[in-house]
Amino acid sequence: MTDNTYFKFSNSVIIVPLLSIISIWTVFFFEIKFKINLNDYGIYPRTLTGLRGIVFSPFLHASVDHLYNNTIPIAILTAALVYFYRGIAFKVLFIGILLSGFITWLIGRPSYHIGASGIIYVLVSFIFFKGIFSKHYRLVALSLIVVFIYGSLLWYIFPVEDGISWEGHMGGFITGLLLAITLRTSLPKPKKYDWELEDYNEENDEFLKHFDEMGNFIEFLKEAPEENKEPPRFIYHYKKLKKEDPDDGDIQN
Repeated sequence: MTDNTYFKFSNSVIIVPLLSIISIWTVFFFEIKFKINLNDYGIYPRTLTGLRGIVFSPFLHASVDHLYNNTIPIAILTAALVYFYRGIAFKVLFIGILLSGFITWLIGRPSYHIGASGIIYVLVSFIFFKGIFSKHYRLVALSLIVVFIYGSLLWYIFPVEDGISWEGHMGGFITGLLLAITLRTSLPKPKKYDWELEDYNEENDEFLKHFDEMGNFIEFLKEAPEENKEPPRFIYHYKKLKKEDPDDGDIQN
């Protein structure tokens, strides 16, 4: 399997991010339209009712700014996940939501934790570490791009700002790392040239058949006039450098 057949565009690269965005915006519109607050369905750590937030919290947002700040990363990262890891993309999303939410439920402060930022940290962490672990040049490049764009998010897995669920970010980061280690996916094998194969034989190489044992191009010698069939010789002339008076310091050829 080559890169061209493995990293192939499909409709899911557009559909999955689009459905993700529509779902979180629909829930927020529903709250505004009917003037209700669903924050109580967020994760409330170490309570039985707070467990429901593991499923519902990614769809709940406190404000338009909160929702907007999560929309673009969700779109970009889910598209990258489906395109480069289509075989395990839905496992990453499903397990990522449940496990990151459960970690938040375990370690979180006694408050409602809402928002899709937890799954964003899952995706950033997974894509980065999976690309590094795979050592495939395209996936490593994707990891570096993710770090370049979202590297600053790392600070928010620590309690650096009030009102931000750093526990949810930490849970997502840990979950992404665990998924990168445990989930297996097939990767395209690097293309091997004929001369890299174990059964390679120089005598059967179509390219080398155009050259003689001295490395001369056979077709050229056949077409050249009889007096020019002697292989060209190169004569090198060496010129000694002359150094002027030490006080001058200039060197001339």
